[in-house]
Amino acid sequence: MTTDTPARLLQLLSLLQTPREWPGGELSERLGVSRRTVRRDIDRLRELGYPVQATKGAEGGYRLVAGKAMPPLVLDDEEAVAIAVGLRAGAGHAVEGVEEASVRALAKLEQVLPSRLRHRVSTLQAATTPLTSGDGASIAPETLTVMASSVAGRERLRFAYRSGDGTPSRRLTEPYRLVSTGRRWYLVAYDLDREDWRTFRVDRVAEPFATGTRFAPGELPAGNAAEFLRQSMYRRQQTYDFEVVFAAPALFVAASLPAWLGTPEPIDDHSCRLRSSAGDSVEWLAVRIAMVDCEFEVREPAELVDSVRELGGRLLRGVGAGGAG
Repeated sequence: MTTDTPARLLQLLSLLQTPREWPGGELSERLGVSRRTVRRDIDRLRELGYPVQATKGAEGGYRLVAGKAMPPLVLDDEEAVAIAVGLRAGAGHAVEGVEEASVRALAKLEQVLPSRLRHRVSTLQAATTPLTSGDGASIAPETLTVMASSVAGRERLRFAYRSGDGTPSRRLTEPYRLVSTGRRWYLVAYDLDREDWRTFRVDRVAEPFATGTRFAPGELPAGNAAEFLRQSMYRRQQTYDFEVVFAAPALFVAASLPAWLGTPEPIDDHSCRLRSSAGDSVEWLAVRIAMVDCEFEVREPAELVDSVRELGGRLLRGVGAGGAG
C-alpha cells in the first residue's frame, strides 16, 4: 500500500498516461488503496490541471485525455532514455525542422535525468551510427544543451571559438538565441569583450561553460535573431541572385527546400517560381534544387545553369552503358 500521497499521485499519473482506460477496481488494486481514495486522487489530479475523464457504470473507468494545456508528463526509465536519444540525434545534426524548442526540451530532460540514465543515453548514442545526417557538421548535444540552458536562464556563457580561418579565441557572451538554418546551428549573442552583437557557428564552439552570472538581455539590432543571422551572413558572404521555375505547386516545393532559401511564388496550380539570394556555392544549390521531386528549369544565374548542366551530365555518365534499356 502506498501511504505517501505525492508518491501515490505520481504512480497513478504514470498509469493513466498509458493510452487505455483503467477500471477503478484495477487502479485500487494496483495502488493498494480503496476506490474512494482513488476517486479523491483523481480529483487532486484534475485540480492540478490533468484532464482525467471518468466513465460511469459498475466498473467505472478513468482515462487521461487531451486538454487545453500540456500538463507535466511522468516518464519511466525506458521512455526517458528513448526521448533523450531521439532529441540528441536530431539536435546534433541540425536536422531541418528541429528548432530551438527541441534543444530546450533536451536541456530540461537531461537536467533531471539520474546519472544512471544519463550514462545509458550516452552509451546508446555512442554505439549507434545514423544512416543519414544533415548537410552541416555534427555537433555534440552537450554543447547545444549548455547553450540552450544559458539562453533560457539568461546566464553569461564562456567558450573557446575557432574562426573560419582557424584563428582560436576565448569569448565571454550574453547568449540571446540559438538559430537553426537546417544545415547548421548558430548562436546569436552579445560579445562582452568586443562590445557588439555577434553570431557564432556552434560547430566551431568548444568547452562552453555557463558562468552563473545573470544578465538582462539587450536590444537586438534586427527584429529577431533569425533576421539578424541572415543579415550577418549576407554581410560576410558574396551572395548571388537566382531564379528557378518548378513544375509543382508552391506548397510542395516549399516543403522540399530549406525555408531560408526563400518562399516559392505560385504561377498557377501546378507550377511556381523561386526568386531569392544565396551565399552557398552554386554546386551545393544545384544539388539541393535537384533533390526536389519534380521537373524544374533554372533561369539564372548562368553559373547555376552551368552547374546544373554539369551535375546532370555527371549523373548520366555515372549510369554508363549498364543503364541502357
